[in-house]
Amino acid sequence: MSVTKPSNFLSGSISAISGTVSNLNNQLLEYVNPEKPTHDHSSVYYQRFYISQFNLDGKAIEAKFSAPMKIADGDQVVVSGYLKGNTLQVLAYSNQTQQLSGNENWIVLCLGALFFFAVAIGLLNSQLVIDGELIPKLFLFGFTLIGIYMGYRALLIREALKLISS
Repeated sequence: MSVTKPSNFLSGSISAISGTVSNLNNQLLEYVNPEKPTHDHSSVYYQRFYISQFNLDGKAIEAKFSAPMKIADGDQVVVSGYLKGNTLQVLAYSNQTQQLSGNENWIVLCLGALFFFAVAIGLLNSQLVIDGELIPKLFLFGFTLIGIYMGYRALLIREALKLISS
């Protein structure tokens, strides 16, 4: 089953697909801070992304989350996300076999966007921007773009959650 819901604020669309998981491939992508001391094994210095690639009734699915997806081959799953090439990029999922669901935290993204907008507003009112200095204007532009992206990503996740819950 596939449901496509056009989004009001996107040029593309958010889709929800349900089916049986097959060809599951889980990977861990880990970035290490190059300034990390060699004797310290704290997880603070690592950035981990859990990548799950699988087929859902013949359609290619890819999910990148900060925590591993709780799925197995043969599970009945509903995923929601956007198409990137021929692969559906998962924003939220519901595992009906194990009665679990998962998504990235959209509230944290909204708070992050608000923080970046607050910094941008602070820069906008600074004397250096008013005087026309280039570097503060670049920072203002950068913080605004990051805030817009984080807000956009949070809205995408909210749309995906709404689609799964209906």
